Amino acid sequence: MDNRRTEQDYRARVARAVAAIVADPMADHRLEDLARLAHFSPFHFHRVYASVAGETVAATVRRVRLALATRLLEAGDQSITQVALAVGYESPQAFTRAFGQFTGQSPRAFQRQMIRTVLDVDAPPSPGNDDGGASPAVRIVERSEQRLHALRHRGPFATIPHTHRRLRLHAGARTLSEHWGASFSDPGDIDGFRYYAAFASPDPWPEDDAEIEMLDIPGGRYAVHRLAGPYARINAAVQSLYARWLPGSGFEPDDRPTLEHYLNSPRTVSQAELRTDLLIPIRHASAP
Repeated sequence: MDNRRTEQDYRARVARAVAAIVADPMADHRLEDLARLAHFSPFHFHRVYASVAGETVAATVRRVRLALATRLLEAGDQSITQVALAVGYESPQAFTRAFGQFTGQSPRAFQRQMIRTVLDVDAPPSPGNDDGGASPAVRIVERSEQRLHALRHRGPFATIPHTHRRLRLHAGARTLSEHWGASFSDPGDIDGFRYYAAFASPDPWPEDDAEIEMLDIPGGRYAVHRLAGPYARINAAVQSLYARWLPGSGFEPDDRPTLEHYLNSPRTVSQAELRTDLLIPIRHASAP
């Protein structure tokens, strides 16, 4: 078996362990049980897992549980203490520390900001480009077609950050001018969901890198909302755009991917300073 096939086999086996964690975040995920599921020796599994996933099993469990906490906080029907207990923390103080490391915000600040995001995307659309004044909550833009180097995501939705890390490893020292994510279906559609991590790069990539695809992003009209803050808020903000802004906008969704344009990076700025443009493909609503 060549190195590439071995790597693909390892990723597929580790993905089984990740899927088990995502399916039941609050279970007692013992290392030996996950190793058995992935058909690895327990002695070597933690090293293989870390090399493939880019983090330890404990870090994945913590991240998936904190992602669950963001959804519970977004729902808004439980107190901070109740959410802390629901995701396995014995005290609100320990939960607040871990949540702050994960999102760059306290749970209460996160909840307040999610409310502001919903209010922002309820604002009416503003046609045309920004004229230099204050940026509208949602603006309408026309984009040209763009070709990107892309890596298709394989595995549960919660492991998308791993795909972005792997793409960066593929890129190596190449110049990367733009960083994107592209969703071709609803994350809730488990069977049909298709997502790519992607970069724009002026540098040539090796033709024998079988995992990297050329992804053509169609041009057209998009509604753009600039999200301030951690990536954990992206999914809720996109859902708000579709559920709350779009129905009253005079537009309807078009048959093109939903895009995430990462304007900076957690490697260089704090979680609170992250900026991500969320692009919803739109067309004028059809007459009823």
